[in-house]
Amino acid sequence: MSAFEKLNKFVTDKNRTLSKEEIQSLGAELDALEKSVMDTVGERDANYIKRVQKFVRYTEIAGRSLLMTGILPPAWLAGTALLSVSKIVDNMELGHNVMHGAYDWMNDPEFNGNTFEWDTVCTGDNWRKTHNFVHHTYTNIQDMDHDIGYGILRLFPEQKWEPRFLLNPLMAAVLAVSFQWTLALQSLELEKLLSGEKSFAQIREEFKPIAAKMRRKFIKDYVIFPALAGPFFLPVLLGNMTANLTRNLWAFSIIFCGHFTDDAETFPKEILLNETRGDWYLRQIRGSSNLEGSRVFDFMSGNLSYQIEHHLFPTVPALRYQEMSVKVREICERYGQHYNSGPFGKQFFSVLKRIIRSTLPGPTPLGRTLTSQT
Repeated sequence: MSAFEKLNKFVTDKNRTLSKEEIQSLGAELDALEKSVMDTVGERDANYIKRVQKFVRYTEIAGRSLLMTGILPPAWLAGTALLSVSKIVDNMELGHNVMHGAYDWMNDPEFNGNTFEWDTVCTGDNWRKTHNFVHHTYTNIQDMDHDIGYGILRLFPEQKWEPRFLLNPLMAAVLAVSFQWTLALQSLELEKLLSGEKSFAQIREEFKPIAAKMRRKFIKDYVIFPALAGPFFLPVLLGNMTANLTRNLWAFSIIFCGHFTDDAETFPKEILLNETRGDWYLRQIRGSSNLEGSRVFDFMSGNLSYQIEHHLFPTVPALRYQEMSVKVREICERYGQHYNSGPFGKQFFSVLKRIIRSTLPGPTPLGRTLTSQT
């Protein structure tokens, strides 16, 4: 018996309960879709990611150059905007996708998912562990997917309420502002220090590579480039701070909209019992949310505007998600599964409501969390 059949007693408002045979069939269709796309991956995709890399480099050069001479508001604003765009695209469209191994087939060391490093304080190795393995294996599973609240927020009703969650909205704002730093510390699992599962010596040892990268990025943005600007030290410093803040807020917004809208489900650990490939696919669909926007919006979000497709096919080049989304939506409709998609404003507002209503103890009407009827 499949995992989802065992959980038929749970409420899933917008999704039809599927039989074992239907789940197997859905999995086979999605496997076939992935294969059909990967069979066509080639020069077009390689040229695209190389252009993205050049875009990141040239916008950074242009942005930093303008900031160096940018004591006047137009130059400062333009430089800060270009540097912000460079940092966002580096994280969202370049680093995130390359580190998933989406371009390993190129056999190009510059785009090797196991060694790629990005322009953020979170190390590539830690990201590959916490995101590529933990998050994508246990997507939206309570007490297993650390991305649910990042150990800071309460986002589902079964999560034990503590008085600190009264600060949910404030902590969400802190998380958004400091997002790259929070992600960098995520792999340490600091809560295990408090519970006694980890010693301080372990945490200190694990923190060493993180601290080294934090130090390098801090010196680059807040010491070297401002110092090179001489009399324009302060404008450059403020420009770099603004660019990093903009990237943090944008990444937080896109990522939370992809996982914690009204209709995005979280799951109990029991969902893993005898979970098949089809069950895993179904969990990705039910636990994800898409964002509707222009192609520029898709590019700036790293194509995580197609979060459903990304969760289904994390190693497929993200450039292909738009074309895949047409078929995925059709499959969802055929199997009676809700394809959670909406404009950015609508999805983000629903995330905020979920954060606010989760501040108080007891269940929240928001979110399609699987909850027992007993």
